[in-house]
Amino acid sequence: MSRTNRWGTSPTPLSSPAAVRNRQPILEVLQAVLPMQAEVLELASGSGEHALHCATAMPGWRWQPSDLEDESLASIEAWRTAYGHDNLASPIRLDATREWPDGKLDAIVAINLVHISPWQVTEALLTRAGEKLVTQGVLYLYGPYRRDGRHTASSNAAFDADLRQRDPRWGIRDLGTVVAEANNQGLVLDRVVEMPANNLSVVLRRR
Repeated sequence: MSRTNRWGTSPTPLSSPAAVRNRQPILEVLQAVLPMQAEVLELASGSGEHALHCATAMPGWRWQPSDLEDESLASIEAWRTAYGHDNLASPIRLDATREWPDGKLDAIVAINLVHISPWQVTEALLTRAGEKLVTQGVLYLYGPYRRDGRHTASSNAAFDADLRQRDPRWGIRDLGTVVAEANNQGLVLDRVVEMPANNLSVVLRRR
């Protein structure tokens, strides 16, 4: 599957082993907290496999994927073109710290973003969620977190050290810090679900 689009040439859609492993558990959490009809914006969609899986399983969800990287945008579009349905939109380039699309949202999804970005990205995400989500709308965060200042597994501690070595602005955040900042933006913690590989699903709702 080789073609040229506005993000360049993508010979094949990218595939992430982690996305293949966690896409069904993530879908199941989202199915438990979202209505059958929902406008969903996903940040940092990566390969696009989560977007494709969720949109395919839930035809009433209109799923808007986004990313910053050309390679990811091309991969998302390749998956969408090959296997997507009408409810999976063409990806958009979106920086969480800059202008967001107009309109209200039922859900914002950020998978493996909070720890692989500077803290100001999380602050911007929480601020925008407070502005963009409808009442009782969901902000869904997936990834590893510290709890009460401690890592939940030794593998997470090693991963955190690796992240900080790659970029000192990155790192596994403390869940309490994220929830406190979310509260400042009108979001309240709905639930925390333990996920495979020592990750968490964090569900926040707009008051």
